[in-house]
Amino acid sequence: MPGPYELYLIRHGVAEERGDAWPDDAKRPLTEEGMSRMRKAARGLSRLGVVFDIVLASPLVRARQTAEIVAGGLAPRPSLVNIDALAPGAGYAALITELEKHARKPRIALVGHEPDIGELGARLVGSRRSIEFKKGAICRIDVDEIPPNGPGQLRWFLTPKILLALKK
Repeated sequence: MPGPYELYLIRHGVAEERGDAWPDDAKRPLTEEGMSRMRKAARGLSRLGVVFDIVLASPLVRARQTAEIVAGGLAPRPSLVNIDALAPGAGYAALITELEKHARKPRIALVGHEPDIGELGARLVGSRRSIEFKKGAICRIDVDEIPPNGPGQLRWFLTPKILLALKK
């Protein structure tokens, strides 16, 4: 396998509230503001020179929309694949199995949900405590191989506020 890998963990953007309007949580979309913020975040990433080879996204609507917006804001535009292993509660083993299928790609973005994305981040850097991801937050963790054989390196963590400031 090539390695090293840049793994970009992204929590989906601001979505519609749970409730009667969205009885099926999987179909809950981003709000207009959530979409606008993610477009600005994508511009911020682009300004930083961030490039993804592939974006793997949870199949839930809000995560898919986030992935499409982020992928669409980068050049070259990465391919986008929905994977069940990023759905809430899917678990680490399922995600590693999925990552191994894409191990020829050194820069992989993963768009998912809390608390899973924060737990994944913690596990990848060797921490027992989950990393809190606000909606739209993005971090980069470098690992030597997939599956990781030890803690990776947290290269950066960008909150939504920092991403919005970068797009200017």
